[in-house]
Amino acid sequence: MSAHQSAAASGLAHTPLHDLHISLEARMTAFAGYDMPAHYPPGVIQEHLHTRVQAGLFDVSHMGQAILSGSHAAQSLETLVPGDIETLAAGRMRYTQLLDADGHILDDLIVTRLDDEAGRERLFLVVNAAARTADFALIAKALPHLALTSLDDSALLALQGPKAAAVLRRLVPGVESMSFMTSRRFERRGLSLLISRSGYTGEDGFEISLPASAATGFAKDLLANPDVRPIGLGARDSLRLEAGLCLYGHDIDASADPVEAGLSWSISRRRREQGGFPGFASIARALAHGPSRRRVGFLTEGKIPAREGAAIQTPDGRAIGRLTSGGFAPSLGRPIGMGYVDAAYAKIGAPVELIVRGKPLAAKVAAMPFMAHAFYRGA
Repeated sequence: MSAHQSAAASGLAHTPLHDLHISLEARMTAFAGYDMPAHYPPGVIQEHLHTRVQAGLFDVSHMGQAILSGSHAAQSLETLVPGDIETLAAGRMRYTQLLDADGHILDDLIVTRLDDEAGRERLFLVVNAAARTADFALIAKALPHLALTSLDDSALLALQGPKAAAVLRRLVPGVESMSFMTSRRFERRGLSLLISRSGYTGEDGFEISLPASAATGFAKDLLANPDVRPIGLGARDSLRLEAGLCLYGHDIDASADPVEAGLSWSISRRRREQGGFPGFASIARALAHGPSRRRVGFLTEGKIPAREGAAIQTPDGRAIGRLTSGGFAPSLGRPIGMGYVDAAYAKIGAPVELIVRGKPLAAKVAAMPFMAHAFYRGA
């Protein structure tokens, strides 16, 4: 059975780049309901290291994209998220979270304010693939006075790495002057591109939203540059773990709030003082007094990585938490991880044990990110 036949038989959805992945001999895997490339022939470690020194091209078209528009759209969205959306200037972006009534994280998302259109505010939303249906249903139900348009005919590419700007400017001049967390619309050969300087690898880079029908051609244009290689989900995960970035469904979910997840930085002073978002009372208490547990990083001794779900205990055997992500860090040449521990044990350098197959692995609580972020914040 071919990869095409196998995916069709499994009922998995395809991104617009699916045929390109197959032609590039990707090893495909099921992810969030899609048949996605796990890695290409060079393998996860080579793809990871290539992205750190040159540029990697990722297909992130499985993510949900939508436009939220209407009068006071930004103010309205703030009733669902703790991020400062109302003061966001056109062309600027912000990371935030959809919260439930207890302040727990239903999903994390990126919000970009677009130019107003006919007096209507417009916000571009990018949400996680597995949560997109629930997210859009929640927003549409909570904000019925606004129009929510899912961009199902759009693809999303991510070009990440220190050479990303040099590569992309050859196709789209002007992108090199953009700074981190800004977004602009560009035209190329009659093609409308919404380009943001952002990403989820810790590297400088861009995300490009474009019509699905043009995605393969644009990806091939990028891959024609010898500095660019296609990168699969395996390296995407190891890159974001080195960067200390949460993966929804693993490091954050409906059991965690932004404070214990180490995302307090995403709640501005105005929102902390004014509130007006779900779970404000409990989040305010956690901000004032500290959470009962905290997300921290771990450096593990030896070469064996501990994986998600591993129990965390003190050297004398006291259970203090659970690992939410773990693996080998190609850039560091050693295993790393992140997870939640009781707040009293969250001190950097504290010795812990990670339980793998019933045996303890020695580790220490470590500061994150494990790799310094290389975001471009302007000349």
